[in-house]
Amino acid sequence: MNYADMETPCLILDHERFEANAARMRAHCDARGVALRPHLKTLKSVDAAKVATGGMLQRITVSTLREAEVLARAGFDDILHAAGITPNKFDHVRRINAETGKRLILTLDSIEMAQALVQNDLPNSAMIEIDCGEHRGGIGSDNKDLEDIARVLGRQFAGIMTHAGHSYSSDEIGRIKEIADDEVNAATTAATRLRAAGIEVPIVSVGSTPTVLHADTLDGVNEVRCGIYMVWDLSQFGRGICALDDLALTVLATVIGHNRSAGVLTVDAGALAMSKDIGANTYLPDARFGWLCDANDLTPLGLSIDTVHQEHGTVVVKDPSAFDRLPIGTQVRILPGHACLTAAGGYEGYHLRQGGFWPRFNGW
Repeated sequence: MNYADMETPCLILDHERFEANAARMRAHCDARGVALRPHLKTLKSVDAAKVATGGMLQRITVSTLREAEVLARAGFDDILHAAGITPNKFDHVRRINAETGKRLILTLDSIEMAQALVQNDLPNSAMIEIDCGEHRGGIGSDNKDLEDIARVLGRQFAGIMTHAGHSYSSDEIGRIKEIADDEVNAATTAATRLRAAGIEVPIVSVGSTPTVLHADTLDGVNEVRCGIYMVWDLSQFGRGICALDDLALTVLATVIGHNRSAGVLTVDAGALAMSKDIGANTYLPDARFGWLCDANDLTPLGLSIDTVHQEHGTVVVKDPSAFDRLPIGTQVRILPGHACLTAAGGYEGYHLRQGGFWPRFNGW
């Protein structure tokens, strides 16, 4: 791809790497005997969704009703909205139901929300979210309300889901395996309780990319959900979950200024282009807001965006020769710390490294 005339900042997606990452995860799940429900919250792209599922217009995960709406209209017919639903979103759910006729599964974790779903004559089935240790959403597998929530839902009860987002808290594979075990145990314990009470549990769903890859066992689980594996980022690389050559998403940026006296150069990728997330620095301290790389071969240049302003990224230059190697107007590609939030910037889509453009959608 010739980047010279491209206006920056913009997103570059290496289609070959993305496709290889997606194929590896599908093969991994097939070998473990579980269905893969890819999470599309990062890429928010119909084209990407089709690659992630291997061309099958079914079984996907979303985090917003906007994602559900666009992907249902594109023909995907089995969509899990994996964030807790609330009554102020019911009208949007109804519109998706009426306009697409596709299966949209909702998520909840309280008797009150189950009652609201039923009392408002919303026909969608729903999953009960179980907290497996992250303490973000869901109820414990030992929560006294579990059976009552399922009974309120009745025939609309779709199953159990949980998410070990706290697997991102460690770079030790042994610890990730422990979290994966907790995740599987939380989901299967809840399912066992419900079945013992005479309640059918069609789906038992777990997922985060690290736990799906490193779980010792997925016995009792019939579905996994994950998403960052499609493009990876420095956060995952720094924790040893992927190789540098697996990273498929970069930001093309341009050097727009030199301040030799201050020892910094400036690129046109700031907070809105890269995000302010520096979580990758926990295990990769020099990640900062992203690594600068050669635009053509993605060789790291030993420089990071150290500070972000709205549209400016400031790069500390320790070796003055960098000013000569990167004159104003030079384009670089930047590896993001957290691809999900980087992609969520003001971008309209992905320029494919192998040629072409995939539009993306935003909003809630």
